[in-house]
Amino acid sequence: IMLLLHRAVAPGLQQAYRLKSTPARLCIRACCTNDSFQPQRSSFTFSGGNSSTRKWRVMGTLLGLGAVLACHDQQCRASQESPRRYTREEVKSHCSPETGVWVTLGCEVFDITEFVDIHPGGTSKLMLAAGGPLEPFWALYAVHNQPHVREILAQYKIGELSPDDKAPSILKTSDPYMDDPIRHSALKVNTQCPFNAEPPPELLTENYITPNPIFFTRNHLPVPNVDPDTYRLNVVGPPGGQSLCLSLDDLYQFPKHEITVTLQCAGNRRSEMTQFKEVRGLEWSLGAISTARWAGARLCDVLAQAGHQLCETEAHVCFEGLDSDPTGTAYGASIPLARAMDPEAEVLLAYEMNGQPLPRDHGFPVRVVVPGVVGARHVKWLGKVSVEPEESFSHWQRRDYKGFSPSVDWDTVDFDSAPSIQELPIQSAITQPKEGEIIGSGEVTVKGYAWSGGGRAVVRVDVSLDGGLTWQVAELEGEEQRARKAWAWRLWHLQAPLPAGIKELNIVCKAVDESYNVQPDTVAPIWNLRGVLNNAWHRVHVHVAP
Repeated sequence: IMLLLHRAVAPGLQQAYRLKSTPARLCIRACCTNDSFQPQRSSFTFSGGNSSTRKWRVMGTLLGLGAVLACHDQQCRASQESPRRYTREEVKSHCSPETGVWVTLGCEVFDITEFVDIHPGGTSKLMLAAGGPLEPFWALYAVHNQPHVREILAQYKIGELSPDDKAPSILKTSDPYMDDPIRHSALKVNTQCPFNAEPPPELLTENYITPNPIFFTRNHLPVPNVDPDTYRLNVVGPPGGQSLCLSLDDLYQFPKHEITVTLQCAGNRRSEMTQFKEVRGLEWSLGAISTARWAGARLCDVLAQAGHQLCETEAHVCFEGLDSDPTGTAYGASIPLARAMDPEAEVLLAYEMNGQPLPRDHGFPVRVVVPGVVGARHVKWLGKVSVEPEESFSHWQRRDYKGFSPSVDWDTVDFDSAPSIQELPIQSAITQPKEGEIIGSGEVTVKGYAWSGGGRAVVRVDVSLDGGLTWQVAELEGEEQRARKAWAWRLWHLQAPLPAGIKELNIVCKAVDESYNVQPDTVAPIWNLRGVLNNAWHRVHVHVAP
């Protein structure tokens, strides 16, 4: 009898323990909404009757409790093994906050109603998929197809599509990236759609001017295919003034200005931050930086032609690109009007790159070039310029490309509390030798780049072969830099003898600019949840051949 009692009660009691930590959302929903399962009140206090009767009553109560819990266990298993099925019509009917917002991915169904208002990309973009599949939009915003995004989505799963409900052919949407240009095979690709890639370190500093085919590429959306003959740039005039509608030929009429400028993505060297603590963003190595000779019309000349001038109140020049998402929202950014109107700031509406028309990946036919400022403000495929009392309302200006304290996480971040990144801090990196490389004994040659934002000239690069215990000064290469107008990087190298018998080197570099800004020694104090602004000492560990 006791053996039978154990067999009946044990599974139910085990399930009672498991219920404390059951993670399956489907299981909890199925069991909690089943009216046949109700908590049973049982009393283990009896009055009257003999001892034997009381024991049998206890056994009977335990058997009943075990049966109820075992039944509950079976229901939970069934709900896990057989998720609820929905038709596409049922999903389609849940397309608003009032009805609930459902979406599908593959054969799975998700109720994302609670997530809509906290979607990092904004409510409107997410609502485009309401009641339908996510695939067409993830094809456009391929950055979503990452483990942490799928983990978030999994929390909202409510079931699966009925296997009898076949997907209509209209779901076979065209690839928005199918018209993207062909790229150089040497580029290290971070994402294919949209295309984001960097040159390998060994090619990055082979030349002071980066060849167009291997210049790092940062795209947020599909590359537009712009007809140069019909291209027009809309420059909005001041109140009471006259707006300009400029063709390429019109831009050519402005005085042509040429400058050498280094562009760097805010996420350059993000992969090193990830090694310290996880961040969200493209895993850039040290190649999200390149240098070119740009030519075009100065922005200050074009704005003056439209009637703009400096004003006492704060103002911003807002740029909109011709690359846009399904809502028609264009990539946008802005810079302060004071910088845009300053001839010494040399902001360009560029139409040439290294003596050639801009490549499509780099903004053909016209892009903004803002010397000394983060690459995110160098808007490509420029379609509109306007002067506004506030900075651009673009997602990439207000909700991205900002730095935060290491203590801020995705539950506490307030993007409105931080200024948009404009000028970047002092930076340097080692491009030769590579991490883990085996080098010959006798002498080592170390190469790299250094650059500082805001036009601040690099005055020194220090290199250590022993992890920072001792230092040597590297030799600077490239164009001489003008104070406060040092828009381009300095390449550098160091040749140093190696002590006999040494087996490994811990190579470190750090740069100093004309304001005596220096790089921090580690990532820890500058870590942030977006992985931007990493300018910690760059470190490379190599082995020395016997």
